[in-house]
Amino acid sequence: MAKRYYIAYGSNLNVPQMRMRCPHATILGTANLTGWELLFKGSKTGSYLTIEECEGGTVPVVIWEVKESDEAALDRYEGFPTFYYKKDIKLKYKGIRTGKRRTVTAFAYIMHEERPIGVPSNFYIRTCLEGYDTFYFDKNILLDAYDKCREVCGYEG
Repeated sequence: MAKRYYIAYGSNLNVPQMRMRCPHATILGTANLTGWELLFKGSKTGSYLTIEECEGGTVPVVIWEVKESDEAALDRYEGFPTFYYKKDIKLKYKGIRTGKRRTVTAFAYIMHEERPIGVPSNFYIRTCLEGYDTFYFDKNILLDAYDKCREVCGYEG
């Protein structure tokens, strides 16, 4: 079985949550996904993060190495292929232990684009923010996406 690399950008930045869901997954490093932006989209049951291509955008991500059983668990969690589909993206990450840069092709879950913009629960936002804290990511990227989606949905700032 070839090694599989997974791009996490939302609640799966939350290490304790990932450890429970994917016990064999290993954190390899962090990267910036340039040319992409974060959006909250979803359905009547709730809104969650997704990424969409966007000129000038950037999304901080964590690269995980996952085993087949981990990927199966992620598929279930992400509602693949109904809610999210998978896309392979080539990117360069910085090793968490070594600091060395490596280029890999990793898969990301992307919500089907026709899903409407929505506002996530406070619990979901907190889960994502904990991940941002863990990896020292710029929280404004996440909060800007949140504000933008609230605006689209007609919430007053």
